[in-house]
Amino acid sequence: MAYQGNQQYGYGGQYGQSTYGQPNNQGSAPPGGYQQNSGHVPQDQAGQPPTGDGTAGLNTQMAGMGLGPDGHATARGAKKKGRHAYHEINNPEHAAFPPQGQYGGQIGPGHPPQGDNAHAGQAWSQNPSMAGPQYQAQAASGMPSPGFPQPRHPSHPDPRNTAQPQGAPASSSQGRVDPEQIPSVPSSRDAPAEFYLQNVYPTMEQHLPPPASVPFVAVDQGNASPKFARLTLNSVPTSSETLNSTSIPLGLVLQPLARKADGEQEVPVIQYGDEGPPRCRRCRTYMNPFMIFRQGGNKFVCNMCTFPNDVATEYYAPTDPSGSRVDRMQRPELSLGTVEFAAPREYWTKEPVPQRWLFMIDVSMEAVSKGFLEAYCQGILRALYEDSTENEQKDGEDQATPSTPKIAPGSQVGFMTFDREIHFYNVSPGLEKAQMVVMPDIEEPFAPIGEGLYVEPMASKDVITSLLNSLPHMFMKVKNPEPALLPALRAGLDALKSTGGRLACSLASLPTWGPGRLFLRERPEMRDTDDEKALFGTKHPGFIKVAKDMTEHGVGIDFFLAAPQGGYLDVATVGYMSEKTGGEIFYYPNFHFTRDQLKLRKEVTHTLRRTSGFQALLKVRCSNGLQVSNYFGNFTQHTFGADLEFGVIDEDKSFGALFTYDGKLDPSLDAHFQAALLYTTATGERRIRCSNVVASVTDTAMNSLKLVDQDALVSLMAKQAAAQIPERPLKDIRNRLTEKTIDILAAYRRNYSGSHPPGQLVLPDGLKEFAIYSLCLLKSRALQAGTVPTDRRVFDMYSIKSMGPGELSLYLYPRVYALHSLTAEDGFPLDNGHLRMPSSIRASYSRVEEGGAYLVDCGHVILLWLHAQVSPNLLEDLFGPGLNSLQSLDPLMSELPVLETHLNAQVRNILQYLEDNRGSKGLALQLARQGMDGSEFEFARLLVEDKNGEAQNYVDWLVYVHRHIQLEGQRQKSSGASNGGDGDAAGMLASVSNLASSYF
Repeated sequence: MAYQGNQQYGYGGQYGQSTYGQPNNQGSAPPGGYQQNSGHVPQDQAGQPPTGDGTAGLNTQMAGMGLGPDGHATARGAKKKGRHAYHEINNPEHAAFPPQGQYGGQIGPGHPPQGDNAHAGQAWSQNPSMAGPQYQAQAASGMPSPGFPQPRHPSHPDPRNTAQPQGAPASSSQGRVDPEQIPSVPSSRDAPAEFYLQNVYPTMEQHLPPPASVPFVAVDQGNASPKFARLTLNSVPTSSETLNSTSIPLGLVLQPLARKADGEQEVPVIQYGDEGPPRCRRCRTYMNPFMIFRQGGNKFVCNMCTFPNDVATEYYAPTDPSGSRVDRMQRPELSLGTVEFAAPREYWTKEPVPQRWLFMIDVSMEAVSKGFLEAYCQGILRALYEDSTENEQKDGEDQATPSTPKIAPGSQVGFMTFDREIHFYNVSPGLEKAQMVVMPDIEEPFAPIGEGLYVEPMASKDVITSLLNSLPHMFMKVKNPEPALLPALRAGLDALKSTGGRLACSLASLPTWGPGRLFLRERPEMRDTDDEKALFGTKHPGFIKVAKDMTEHGVGIDFFLAAPQGGYLDVATVGYMSEKTGGEIFYYPNFHFTRDQLKLRKEVTHTLRRTSGFQALLKVRCSNGLQVSNYFGNFTQHTFGADLEFGVIDEDKSFGALFTYDGKLDPSLDAHFQAALLYTTATGERRIRCSNVVASVTDTAMNSLKLVDQDALVSLMAKQAAAQIPERPLKDIRNRLTEKTIDILAAYRRNYSGSHPPGQLVLPDGLKEFAIYSLCLLKSRALQAGTVPTDRRVFDMYSIKSMGPGELSLYLYPRVYALHSLTAEDGFPLDNGHLRMPSSIRASYSRVEEGGAYLVDCGHVILLWLHAQVSPNLLEDLFGPGLNSLQSLDPLMSELPVLETHLNAQVRNILQYLEDNRGSKGLALQLARQGMDGSEFEFARLLVEDKNGEAQNYVDWLVYVHRHIQLEGQRQKSSGASNGGDGDAAGMLASVSNLASSYF
């Protein structure tokens, strides 16, 4: 579609909207200008958006679930014996298997194509039974929902649907794979995203949770929201043999402090005084909705270990004839899946105080000359005071409004700088300017000042502002090229160890001075050898010791690393501190002040303002018959089975837990999981956040495959693979990932796919995009073959270990939007107030049109790729008058100008939407002009469906996987014949295990 310029939209240049909902000063907002809505919540029957506090629009649906202000639960039906008192997780054994995703068609010649030719994402929009208001949900036991529209989407079909539709063939009659018919990630995202604009996700329904990359509003019915916890299998097999027949690991992906969507209720905080919350005396599980009360409420039976406990007198309440406590709906811990308990004093390791921030600022020559010092100081200022200055200027000096802090109330900040020496600053409110105290002894460093080091940012605003503005000029004449990082870290730890807190450290060059100096370890001859894995970890005793001490004292660290001209920083050693303390790394491989200062500023701001805590411990408990076998993520664990320890934790951090069987589960009971996080909030309160997850138990593996969570599976596999990078050769890890992908799909094809032609690739409905995500993981910088700078690889390794499922999904498969094909309505609000997003396209160069403009977002970087023949009208509408050629554009621009053009407003609204739905990495636009910019190589790398280096393209990958599935099927038949025809699942599994090493 050729871009025709402004006249295409029929507007007169009156549109100009800086962010959605706020028009700029150059023009008025479009009609119904995009407003920050109260989240993706359903509209009422009249189609009107929610009003009031942002949650009123949920009342109609919540009342039907017994959760609304006037809602009440009706009588429950009969439950299986021994089930928990309030919910019944129906086992889908009598429901028809969801439609199977059959792709591959005639991959082998001689097999005619089967099924219809509908695209993967079209069945959803074409099926009238899926329409929300016309489709009534079956009431859940204990939570009847008459008239509640069942929120199903294409990846989560109705299990009561007995139809078995044919899958879409991925080949033509000539035996060639048709790329149009293979599973599409964009389709699997766009349709659910549109659906959850109008529907909420009730957490006790039978269907799978929404895709992790899709914004949605969860209604907590007693099962934790998928934002906090996701199981790989939402129907757990009874035994390890049944689980092994699927080749899918049983795991739980946790993001304990995940961000709440607008329209969702806050996690309640429950006070129990010095006695603490009720717990099981045997396994120490916290009270939750699945405890069973007996003997009229005098005893409760633990849902994990089935131990009967006495109910304390102060906690007693009678039960009704159905066994429910009469005060159940008044007690959040008995009705919600995620709650917080105020921790009693016995849970304290030290007196809790609001979080303290200590900014460690690199003032060495490299940081000053590259502008990194100035950019970091300005980022801190913006994060602390961004809106207050504008308010004061707008209201006038005599009528200035009181400034409000931008970080958690009560939090304090302190400042230190370092090069070859260490400098602390007294920023007390009564001073005219900050006072520097120099610590020249870097052999035994300590914090030389106490009073005045930490202050509330608003009380010392003038002193802090003056200090940060003066630092770049102060050290411009000081030529110390080598920073002493490890002594600075020791001094920073000494300044925080009494209270705990968070360090935010900038670093612009390899720290080669003083104790703990680092050297260049990377050598070309080490690539693709067994010695290479040593580059991805550290054995430096000094950094290991400080990381251990930080975690012990409740201190964590975030690094902002700017490599000098793409040089070596030893991220493996420096980043080890963040890995073990629960912090984060922000990496700028070739920092340029003009291009990267916006991204740095946004990431500093996000780091300071996000939900966070410190001095944290995490424990995962599970039902009898299961046990935790391993954890994955960034944390410290001293011994196997011990609690996970974190110096700090925040809303973006995720962890994986892998389970094994130590017995057999009872299919008449449910499987339960509880993650308990003990931490100190940024406001200084010691709390325990409990997230409870329940799943049905089945003795049939096919029932488990119906409820597999693709995002949780991919996240768990990615974290486990990343954890192996410092220990195993990369080639071995890639081979094992490939084998695991084949094992999972082969197990389904062999045992559960029915009588399909041998030449047809059949995928489970819940794993339709699993193959492409596996390929994308192999292509990621952390694992890809070929030459990758060690620091870039290690940075991605640490990032994968801490990413949540949503951020990881976007990292593996980017969002791609064709800006030249936007309709007039795209990028502007619908009648219900939600932003209309354009459909995304496949990440493949085959979808690139001549003269096109494309936005590519992987969560870490966002590129604006412009074809060499792009329309001059489009460039002027997007960038401004006179900028009508690629040569006229500034290659270092990081954001769009605010113009009064329709296209400019559209794209800025789309960018704002993407920024509101991403992880921890800041959104800063980067130009990639065809044939002109080096960032075009990054654009090519993000086209993950194409062949990149040694990795295959998507179609060839599916053919490769399918051939190996066929080979394993033939081996199974041969093995069965040689064993006297014994073709049971155990025999099949034994022969498969001989083909691939045990890894997952």
